[in-house]
Amino acid sequence: MKKIIFALSAIIMITCAENTKNNTSDYKDKNAPIEDRIEHLISLMTLDEKIMQMNQWTYGKNANPNNIGEKMREVSPEIGSLLYRSTNPEYRNQIQKKAMTESRLGIPIIFGFDAIHGYRTIFPIPLAQASSWNTELVKESSAITAKESWLSGLDWTFSPMVDVARDARWGRVSEGYGEDTYANSAFAVAAVQGYQGSNLNEKYTIAACLKHFIGYSLSEGGRDYHYSDVSNQTLWETFMPPFEAGVNAGAATLMSGFNDISGIPASANHYTLTEVLKEKWKHDGFVVSDWGSVRNLVEQSVAKDLKEATQKAFMAGIEMDMVDNAYVDYLPELVAEGKVPMESIDEAVRRILRVKMKLGLFENPYVDVVSEKERYLLPEYLELAEQLSSESFVLLKNENETLPMTSKYKNLAIIGPMVKDSVHIMGFWEGMGRPEDVKTIYEGLEKEFKNKATLNYALGCDYDGDDESGFEAAIKAANNSDAIVLFLGEKRHWSGENGSRSTIALPKIQEDLVAALRKTNKPIILMLSSGRPLELIRLEKMADAIVEIWQPGTMAGPAVAGLLSGRHNPSGKLPMTFPQTTGQIPIYYNMRQAARPTLGHYQDIPRDPLYWFGHGLSYTTFDYSPIKLSSKKITKDQTLIAEVEVTNSGNLDGKESVLWFIKDPFASISRPIKELKHFDKKTIKVGEKVVYRFEINPERDLSFVDSKGNRHLESGDFYVIINDQKVHFELVE
Repeated sequence: MKKIIFALSAIIMITCAENTKNNTSDYKDKNAPIEDRIEHLISLMTLDEKIMQMNQWTYGKNANPNNIGEKMREVSPEIGSLLYRSTNPEYRNQIQKKAMTESRLGIPIIFGFDAIHGYRTIFPIPLAQASSWNTELVKESSAITAKESWLSGLDWTFSPMVDVARDARWGRVSEGYGEDTYANSAFAVAAVQGYQGSNLNEKYTIAACLKHFIGYSLSEGGRDYHYSDVSNQTLWETFMPPFEAGVNAGAATLMSGFNDISGIPASANHYTLTEVLKEKWKHDGFVVSDWGSVRNLVEQSVAKDLKEATQKAFMAGIEMDMVDNAYVDYLPELVAEGKVPMESIDEAVRRILRVKMKLGLFENPYVDVVSEKERYLLPEYLELAEQLSSESFVLLKNENETLPMTSKYKNLAIIGPMVKDSVHIMGFWEGMGRPEDVKTIYEGLEKEFKNKATLNYALGCDYDGDDESGFEAAIKAANNSDAIVLFLGEKRHWSGENGSRSTIALPKIQEDLVAALRKTNKPIILMLSSGRPLELIRLEKMADAIVEIWQPGTMAGPAVAGLLSGRHNPSGKLPMTFPQTTGQIPIYYNMRQAARPTLGHYQDIPRDPLYWFGHGLSYTTFDYSPIKLSSKKITKDQTLIAEVEVTNSGNLDGKESVLWFIKDPFASISRPIKELKHFDKKTIKVGEKVVYRFEINPERDLSFVDSKGNRHLESGDFYVIINDQKVHFELVE
């Protein structure tokens, strides 16, 4: 076999030399068109050099315990990519110099890393970011992540995750933007624009990677890495749009998923990876496999061995193999045997080189080397991190205006395992965030309430276990206080990758602590930190106020303290429904109507969830005028203007997000009860009136897709919905 491969490589080198004679472009000429440069470079490359470009190895300590079996390698100067886990830009530049000077053609390496919600400045988890309904803040936080990453040696982040997620048992709901397709699309665009800027070859920009293509979040029972039974209608209607939006926004790369899509795994799915992504959407970047997902094809019973898995993954449309080393080991044989065409190899390499050239790596292969003080945690970064955190907090309940505290409470019992935590508060995929960087909740409260209130701290209990020895101190602190602020929630690894849970309720020890404190008859303010919606059916009755703070990151303390004091007015709204109980899952706002709408519900719990998608309170009040439409009838080529005037009728300035829904009551393919089509967030001062506007484009906002992705626009009745308002209009021929 080695003789065959050697002979094949020799033939290719001779062919390359012949092709070079007729090529007038130089791949090193930065002024030449990128496509010409790519063709020239490919004409010079041997098969071995091409295959090396299609592999990603690792460099640095493994930060993800789920990625087992890592084997560190001596870095080859011809490797296509490194998953770079060092923060040292000098090491990166040394490795890059090796590639530029010791490889035959001087092709730069692309360095990638999981900078999901921050690099060193850690922002709220993506699910929390979606709660802000502020795409501009998400874009800015992504740009900061890109700059910190670039200055640490990175060119590429494996973000954003835009898997529409409706099962809170699945831990990776924390990494995406919730249950709605349109919301995921909007935040996908914001993140891509933030990472990549207006031009990928500028400093401080990095390539984005949309993941996980596709249907991964539908894993059965919320069990990570499991089978996904995805109908074509659901695939096109629910899961495709965020990826298409990200591709249209210019996302340089995508990552395939671990899941088996109705019998054809995502990492061997020619229909999604090639027919849709490359042919229909015209994506010109490349697809990288998720860690080990090529090898997983054997476990998924579609390949008898790694060689066949390599053939299936590559021919389906995966250009780069993450860490399996399968492409290096088996593609030469597969080419020699005629099972993988050379033109397919060339096209894969073409796509990888295109991204590298767009990043400007051939002209500027090295990153600037500056001190950590100049790279990380700059004042403006921390300010934005606090703002995004505070806007992501969702005030779920606030009986008798328990919050804000202002000056009504002089003694506060501050209780719970999250109070002084600096690890779990960052959430999963905390990048290179360090616990010592985190402003803890207790630190934030001490600063916020200095000379205003006395803080009586008690741990109460740990996150789990059965040790109630701390209850006595917690009850004593509560009895000596005017109100109880109780910080409960999840550890970081309870959500995220491999963070599936059979119940989304908090551990019994935490619920028992709430019950014990309830007996003091002091107001309880329940602050919840989690990476998913929680089951609160028992806790909700015991709390006077509830705030979901998610996992807010580096600036948790100041953001939380500001919300409690009233310095920050909560403006978050849920991007994912909170069910009554785990057994109510799946439940999401835009389900299709049941055949008997008033029947078929669970008999032992209420019909509705505890908190619907879009729920969120404020410290002020907002009054909505009736919705005004520019017309009651429009044709398919007309635009309908919908407007609503919102008045801040309370006593505090605040921000209000208006979520616009469309309902199509009758169609050839049944439609969801309602669908989010637009949202907008504005600051409204006390007494001020602000007009929100939604320009309804029939083709964009009223049409729907079928199971093949074809779009249909049908005349008939429609409704615009905001909160409890529903206004009718008609689309006519």
